[in-house]
Amino acid sequence: MPDEPSAEPIRVLLADDQALLRSAFRVLVNSEPDMTVVGEAADGAEAVELARRHLPDVVLMDIRMPGTDGLAATRAICSDPALSEVRVVMLTTFEVDEYVVQSLRAGASGFLGKGAEPEELLSAIRITRAGESLLSPAATKGLIAKFLAQGDPEPWHDGTAPAATRLEALTGREREVLVQVAGGLSNDEIGERLTVSPLTVKTHVNRAMAKLGARDRAQLVVIAYESGLVRPRAE
Repeated sequence: MPDEPSAEPIRVLLADDQALLRSAFRVLVNSEPDMTVVGEAADGAEAVELARRHLPDVVLMDIRMPGTDGLAATRAICSDPALSEVRVVMLTTFEVDEYVVQSLRAGASGFLGKGAEPEELLSAIRITRAGESLLSPAATKGLIAKFLAQGDPEPWHDGTAPAATRLEALTGREREVLVQVAGGLSNDEIGERLTVSPLTVKTHVNRAMAKLGARDRAQLVVIAYESGLVRPRAE
């Protein structure tokens, strides 16, 4: 059988104030046949400008940058209707960063430690482009701990703060699925647990995201804990 035509490569924007690190990321990303770097930014303001110019699929965004930092840049990108298809992956020095929860509220799809292996970084780009969240079990555990240690909640990228009342729009099954998503389960795993097909799970997840104003599964995790629908287990 003839080979199927290849899809368009994943368009990646790099945002980091360290030129050497950007160079390493560029070489790595461009070495893959299914992705390409469309721009490089040295600070958050430039990242927003380049995102609007190039409309990348995924932005690898450093959290700490001079001037406009990654958090502010992510909020600007994710609140722009013209950039609704752009996904942001935050790059952190440690897997659990003090700004992780704020990043997810700002609209980021997940985060990745800068010490990750090359294949992890490439996988993160593909996972994020496919619409999945990028939260490892360890990262999710740390995220929840950070969230619970915080005081007043920060606003979401759209200016609202999730509350338990927002869950009233969900059906009973959508709530069940949200609980499983918050546990870090995939659609296949949720389907097995609830005895439904992965496609049905995906439909429930998409409807929950639409009703709650979440861009992806990563934000669903935060909403689930912030609303009190799910609480962390005692160690």
